[in-house]
Amino acid sequence: MEQKKLGICLIGCGRAGMIHARNYKNKIENARMVACVDAVEAAAKAAAEEMGIDKYYTDYHEILNDPQVDAVVVVAPTDLHKQIVIDCAAAGKHIFCEKPMAMTVEECDEMIEACDKAEVKLQIGFMRRFDASFREAKRLVDSGAIGELVQIHSNTRGPSKPRPWMYDIKMSNGILAEVNSHDIDAVRWMAGSDIESVYAVAGNFRNPEAKEQYPDYYDSVLMNGTLKSGVHFCIDGAAYVQYGYDSKMEIIGTKGKINVGRSDKEFVHCTTVENGTNTPFINSWMTLFIDAYLAEDTSFVNAVLNDTPVEVSGVDGRMAVATVEAGNCSITEKKIVTVR
Repeated sequence: MEQKKLGICLIGCGRAGMIHARNYKNKIENARMVACVDAVEAAAKAAAEEMGIDKYYTDYHEILNDPQVDAVVVVAPTDLHKQIVIDCAAAGKHIFCEKPMAMTVEECDEMIEACDKAEVKLQIGFMRRFDASFREAKRLVDSGAIGELVQIHSNTRGPSKPRPWMYDIKMSNGILAEVNSHDIDAVRWMAGSDIESVYAVAGNFRNPEAKEQYPDYYDSVLMNGTLKSGVHFCIDGAAYVQYGYDSKMEIIGTKGKINVGRSDKEFVHCTTVENGTNTPFINSWMTLFIDAYLAEDTSFVNAVLNDTPVEVSGVDGRMAVATVEAGNCSITEKKIVTVR
């Protein structure tokens, strides 16, 4: 008997969305793309043409009653996530939702409740948990290779200039959400503990044109904190660094340390008399984590078809949003804030 293929609809046909779509079309045997949705019709049509499918829409409501759609991949703007997820859950669709999960903790709670009520899967897109090097680091930590955990330092710095809507913290939740959600989740996951409290400082160093209209906007942030286990952590985030995509983690224990993440685009170092040593820097998260995206997409399909727990839950997404909220509050009020 031929195994069922999970019918996938992509909601949001931008760069990240198309990474998922290409995985489901070409690289995961027990999944197939059946529909695409994007508010921009040209984007939806182009995605459908690339996927070799006929169904594309500008309104996700069009797919809610489609029996061919078993699951949706939500890569729409963050402020739309809550309603899309609630509606899709009510329609019996399993859900993969990209990070950030939502704008507020309350929205996350509503999404989790809706999926629990409908008995559908909800997986959040924290792909670092599926990266081979991060998984090996997690295995080493759990094995006690570096003794007891003491500190975790994690950074993500993106090269691209923020899009104008990101300047409005009320719309984007800031760099902590858009860039550092992955660090927040990776710290929790690596330590096996929730975050208890944070203190953050931030500033706008690279986008002076935004200062007058958006005085709260920041393109650089440092957030220190304590996990409930007592482990300390530090997250360093930035946007528009220009030099490349920089994502690394250092994990310090009582008997050693682990460094994970790489910045070299290739494992080739070229040294010449004229130029010294040259190593191309990673220029995009799409390059660095391409295999991790495939692994998380495969994991989602398997969780649905085998009715097993997802590896990254709505609670994981909620805790990242809660930490972002606490960090932004700390920046504004200049005080230590407890994560709720």
